[in-house]
Amino acid sequence: MNIDKVLTKVFGSSNERFLKSIQPAIAKINEFEPSIQKLSDEQLRERTAFFKAQVADAVKDARDKDDRKYREQEVLSEILPEAFAIVREASVRTTGMRHFDVQLIGGLVLHQGKIAEMRTGEGKTLVATLPAYLNALTGRGVNVITVNDYLASRDAEWMGQIYRFLGLEVGCIQNDMDDFERQTAYAADITYGTNNEFGFDYLRDNMKFDLATCVQRGHYFAIVDEVDSILIDEARTPLIISGPSEESTDKYYQANAIIPQLVRGEELEENKKTGDYVVDEKNHSAVLTEEGVDKAERLLGVGNLYEPSNMELLHCVEQALKAHTLYRLDHQYVVQDGEVIIVDDFTGRLMKGRRWSDGLHQAVEAKEGVKIERENQTLATITLQ
Repeated sequence: MNIDKVLTKVFGSSNERFLKSIQPAIAKINEFEPSIQKLSDEQLRERTAFFKAQVADAVKDARDKDDRKYREQEVLSEILPEAFAIVREASVRTTGMRHFDVQLIGGLVLHQGKIAEMRTGEGKTLVATLPAYLNALTGRGVNVITVNDYLASRDAEWMGQIYRFLGLEVGCIQNDMDDFERQTAYAADITYGTNNEFGFDYLRDNMKFDLATCVQRGHYFAIVDEVDSILIDEARTPLIISGPSEESTDKYYQANAIIPQLVRGEELEENKKTGDYVVDEKNHSAVLTEEGVDKAERLLGVGNLYEPSNMELLHCVEQALKAHTLYRLDHQYVVQDGEVIIVDDFTGRLMKGRRWSDGLHQAVEAKEGVKIERENQTLATITLQ
């Protein structure tokens, strides 16, 4: 038996030690239950106002942001057992559901900024109400991030019964909202929405010139549902806001016409390549060789592709090369009703309305012989990671 197994057997795994360390907090929450059950509905609501005042009093003399955060965490830790017990009782009275100990543990884990893995049937939606309520007491807003509009709307309405019962306001961001509706939703104590809606609102706010027109009010505390999907699978997928470009699409037709006449080669060693272009599928790249550049210049009838006046045409050739070598019909995209539609890499679903940026979509359209739409230029972009 190796030393790691011996230590684990004697002291337990890190997860077991952590669970053991929070048992006193769970016991304290349960101790509050009998006395809280005796409170009237109005008395339960009054505790929210009392907690808010307690937090505000603790941070009123804070020296800076770090000091404020430290004081907030201290007072939230102090009121956590009673606050969790109050949420549990409010849930019983409004939804008929009572938080079990495993859900209290999940709530504690989320409050500490850790990931809580909940099995099917363990009520993860109910778990989120505990840290959401507790952190909303700061008055700085809590965002609950879900994977689609339906879940955001459903959970905001369903769990909103608990929050509203306790005197908190609940908002929900939906795709078809205007700025005023979004401002109202973000101004609530707890705001539900999808990762994309929160991300795009952040981008749009950073493009505005007047702070009064921004919809978000800062980022204090967020609870992420389906964290593996949002922060791993889709973490590097960029959110992009784009606008129409005035550039002509003619050059994409020119570039597309020459690609079939180029010969694929291979990289024999560093700085030594054969053929007109080399494809590296692992790194998702396709580049012209020196011979390929010369051949492209002859086919296009230009003297030097690298002259400033030809840089746009060179870019179109490079994108056309990628379109022909790295993007395959019925794999990365499909063609429906004369339109190139992207296929999601992770789900296999069609992503109607989404377009590749930097001229790639136009290159694929030229390759497939459909109408080339004007290229959009990227105005703002960000990833979730």
